[in-house]
Amino acid sequence: MPIEVDVAVLGGGPGGYTAAVRAAQAGKTVAIIEKDKLGGTCLHRGCIPSKSLLRSAEVFATIREAASYGIEVPGQGISVKWEGVANRKSAIVEQLHKGLQALMAQHRIQVVRGNGRIMGPTIFSPRSGAVAVDLPDGESETVVPRSLIIATGSRPRRLEGLPYDGEFVATSDEALEWPALPASAIIVGGGVIGVEWASMLSDFGTKVTLVETAERLVPGEDKDVSAELAKLLKKRGVEIHVGAKLDVGSCKVEGGAVRVEIAVKGGTAALSAERMLVSVGRQGNVEGMGFENTDVRTEGGFVKVNPATLQTGEPHIYAIGDCIGGVQLAHAAMHEAAVAVDHLLGRADGTVRAADRDIPRCIYSRPEAASIGWTEEGAKAGGLDVKTARIPLRVLGKALVHGEPDGFAKVVADKATGDLLGVHLVGARATDLIAEASLAKLLDAVPWEIGRAIHPHPTLSEALQEVMAALDGVAGHG
Repeated sequence: MPIEVDVAVLGGGPGGYTAAVRAAQAGKTVAIIEKDKLGGTCLHRGCIPSKSLLRSAEVFATIREAASYGIEVPGQGISVKWEGVANRKSAIVEQLHKGLQALMAQHRIQVVRGNGRIMGPTIFSPRSGAVAVDLPDGESETVVPRSLIIATGSRPRRLEGLPYDGEFVATSDEALEWPALPASAIIVGGGVIGVEWASMLSDFGTKVTLVETAERLVPGEDKDVSAELAKLLKKRGVEIHVGAKLDVGSCKVEGGAVRVEIAVKGGTAALSAERMLVSVGRQGNVEGMGFENTDVRTEGGFVKVNPATLQTGEPHIYAIGDCIGGVQLAHAAMHEAAVAVDHLLGRADGTVRAADRDIPRCIYSRPEAASIGWTEEGAKAGGLDVKTARIPLRVLGKALVHGEPDGFAKVVADKATGDLLGVHLVGARATDLIAEASLAKLLDAVPWEIGRAIHPHPTLSEALQEVMAALDGVAGHG
């Protein structure tokens, strides 16, 4: 007999399980179809394991700098035990995975493990949207929902022609499982993932070369953010090539090393390292899903949706998260889950989808970077007349006390109306601090309101108070 539910979710990542829980909390019967493990890329191959590695790298870097805090490490006898780093990462992932399984049980959400494919009208349902599931034991199951939410996620995009083997030439998924820490690495792609890996590997002592096609790192971010991150990575010994194009055909794995050539201004450069990590974006998981049996359509490799409601060409079928493109972040998928579920529930006061630029963007390098809203150059290109303010974090007592004075806070505002357009942070705990700016955007707060809010001293949160005050020419206390 088929499994009949009110809502089925195809994919158990952050968007998928958030949608499932939200629907279950509203009293709906729910099933999740997941071919691998609950948690998706974020938990198993992305956010959580990579941040665990970054934290270990940060601790190692801090211990190496212990003398600057007046702490003496006898003999400086410290080293990275990669097996221990990897075991810590795995333990964190497993703990969170068990928590997700308990959450599904708590809300009576049926988890169907297997490869799902959407069907057209069948004997089970007069309309498309039922899901045929191939189970691991070779059997099959059919899930028949009233509403279906597609949350199939994404995977690393590959450059055609590279000799990927998962070890010497790897995507970020595969690099997480490297059995040993490489002495040297070439990172192709200077976006968020590339910058995070460059930061982490350099902190562990790996010699890193970072190659980016665009003229600057993280080209989607404010130019000041790009410049600061590049400066600080170079200071730590990372070799950076921007405006550089990888010669895919030149890539060879020989003698236990990767060799490749890149085109740079004025000629070519030959690079060699123990490993090469390729992080050149992500593509939606849209193949083999059975969309051809429905009016669900794809565009540019992603599921096409109504941007306000997240409905596909079939009104009862929604799509959320990485598979629809746009901002491919776990918290964006969770937000979209709320939008889709509230709409299918018919909630008049349901969640309104935020503009892509109003979703916080975080880079978990050392130091961190975080942004929300317009970049200065983006706002100007959009025809806005802007005013900006920027303060260095080294004016904050807490930044000096913690030995993390690098970075800045920057605000972009509309010159005529005073409206808050964007906030950009580089520095310690920037990914936590950006939440205040996100709340300000939601509540339509203007900079002077944030500046007048009492921020505790000494804290890093004072950066936002200070930069908002600076926008109006008010001197801070530093």
